[in-house]
Amino acid sequence: GLAHAVKIARGFLSDQPFVMYLGDNLLDGGIGHMLEVFNRGESEACILLTRVPNPSSFGVAVRDADGRITRLVEKPKEFISDLALVGVYVFAPVIHQIIEELKPSPRGELEITEAIQGLVTRGLRVHAEEVRGYWKDTGRLEDMLECNRKVLESVEPLVLGSVDADSQLIGRVVVEQGAVIERSTVRGPAIIGRDSVVRDTYVGPFTSIYFGCTLEDTEIEHSIVLEESTIRGVGRIEDSLIGKQVEVSPSSALPRAHRLMLGDHSRVSIASTRP
Repeated sequence: GLAHAVKIARGFLSDQPFVMYLGDNLLDGGIGHMLEVFNRGESEACILLTRVPNPSSFGVAVRDADGRITRLVEKPKEFISDLALVGVYVFAPVIHQIIEELKPSPRGELEITEAIQGLVTRGLRVHAEEVRGYWKDTGRLEDMLECNRKVLESVEPLVLGSVDADSQLIGRVVVEQGAVIERSTVRGPAIIGRDSVVRDTYVGPFTSIYFGCTLEDTEIEHSIVLEESTIRGVGRIEDSLIGKQVEVSPSSALPRAHRLMLGDHSRVSIASTRP
């Protein structure tokens, strides 16, 4: 659980205030306003909230008329509030004392919501700020691709790698150091990461290619390709997330069957070959 993560990090955190930021959050504008509020010294914790249509999927907070947090519940089965904890917190060192006393929840985890509730129960102040601007939890493929689009909308053209005379860069395209583009078209917004090779390929809008990748004789758009992956000769790919060190290639062996090695919770869409 999240509180257990804080518990095992205590030696590193020492007796200093700290920020806990869950890595699957994308926040436009950062958390400077939270730090300003916390640094006034009026609370032992500051949490970030946003209103959601499905509060049963989140930890939620209840506030009184003065905006003070009075109760927190992890994934409530019945509606008590639509204010979800985003997953960004600022804590004073007193949170360690609370976590030491926690027992595992019915989910078998040390819940950070219960730790914050412990602060409230002791009469310590927990301040809440609501999200300002864009926020997205990237727990699903669709959310990850949406965040990718959001980030790419802000890129400015930059070419540090090699682009041959037979290639075209259209719109806002970033080609990082060491990247090579040959006989290809890249239509932005898009990023080609360092030391990646794009050859005889079309890269469409809203595509992020990380470092050390190879794309040959293919088409890809609205997708994310993580580091050191290879895609060769497989036609068109769209709306996809390709993980680290993945190889995607056609099979010439008989029988011509799909051969897949997929991780947990994978989803694959395969075009029908029937007429």
